[in-house]
Amino acid sequence: MRPARAHPLWLAFVLHRVSGLALALFLPVHFWVLSYALTTPEKLNEFLSFAEQPIVKLAEFGLVFLLAVHVFGGLRLMAMEWLPWSGPQKSLAAGALGVAVLISGTFLLQVV
Repeated sequence: MRPARAHPLWLAFVLHRVSGLALALFLPVHFWVLSYALTTPEKLNEFLSFAEQPIVKLAEFGLVFLLAVHVFGGLRLMAMEWLPWSGPQKSLAAGALGVAVLISGTFLLQVV
């Protein structure tokens, strides 16, 4: 018998929590940078030119991936709460991760 922590749905739970934490840490930085638009537009322009670097584009891909994973993880949780349990839920969790990769990959291809 496999340990519970090796179960795919437990891994989906961990990924949902980690993505939520990462997004929560990102938001204050995002609002701080947006505040430059109101206070010092020159600094915003400097940041926007910095954001054209490839490493930043890769970080944006990671951010879109985390957002997609978190959204689909939340939908998975709502399905677990409101729908009767079924065996294919592991497949749905894997499918949600696949859709998150597809969305974030599409974003990455557009910005590169």
